Amino acid sequence: MYSIKAAFDKILPIIKETLGTQCPETGNFLRPGLKPRFTDIEVIALSITAECLSIDSENRLFTILHTEYKNDFPNLLSRRQYNDRRKSLFNYQTVVRQAMADRLNDITEVYAIDSMPLEICKLARMERSKIGKEMEYTAPDKGYCRAQNKWYYGYKMHCVCAPNGVIQLMDIGKASIHDIYFLKDVGNALSNCIVVGDKGYINQSIKDNLWSTRKICLETPLRNNQKNAIAAPYVLKRIRKRIETIFSQLCDQFMMQRNYAKSFFGYRSRILAKVSGMTALQYINRFVTGKPVGCLKYALCYK
Repeated sequence: MYSIKAAFDKILPIIKETLGTQCPETGNFLRPGLKPRFTDIEVIALSITAECLSIDSENRLFTILHTEYKNDFPNLLSRRQYNDRRKSLFNYQTVVRQAMADRLNDITEVYAIDSMPLEICKLARMERSKIGKEMEYTAPDKGYCRAQNKWYYGYKMHCVCAPNGVIQLMDIGKASIHDIYFLKDVGNALSNCIVVGDKGYINQSIKDNLWSTRKICLETPLRNNQKNAIAAPYVLKRIRKRIETIFSQLCDQFMMQRNYAKSFFGYRSRILAKVSGMTALQYINRFVTGKPVGCLKYALCYK
């Protein structure tokens, strides 16, 4: 396993660099009074570092830190404080991830859109599960995944991905909500580009609205009963397949489908940390080491 301290020291300056003037001198976004010694920027960096090293259990992470790295993190906070502050810093970590993605996708004009299921538990335990049910609007529900041809209980992660594999936009919604509703968020965030999706995004009225208001060209495959339609170029099909590769990397290296959270806010913080970890490794490949952006497993192997 890579050194946690070495990886932390590489990721922390990258976060400060991408934030630029948005990064406060103290390193703390929260608490206007007494400043904690382990800063908010360091909490975000530690969260991203753990996911980059495929350590998704806080229990395991803090066990390692308190034994092997006790002298390297003298101001380390407790595991409870870490979890609480990471959830409180969700919006700021979103800003960090978005800043890295914006720089990686600064000249991108073509994107792919898709969703992946986030299973909380098996259907047999659906009624007994209490995860995410603290409020009605955050509660998971039952949905159908056409790609896997199965019903599942949980959430759905919607993503917009660039051809280089960098996720530009992401959101988490209920499993039962149709993919097409995420196009409203796309219309608010993007403009003057091409967005390639699968058959689940076919809707002529939304397509016309995206083009007339934001100059977004929505490209989707043809249905069998469509007439007078023009097939999309092969290069756009390749771009749409790229996002499926990203989902596979998230499930494999970042263990996206493993859940240890007890609340929705803890769960979404975990999901954001995993996507932020992937974006950080892509950022290192592009601007630090010069490796291909998609080679994530060995992105931290440099001095």
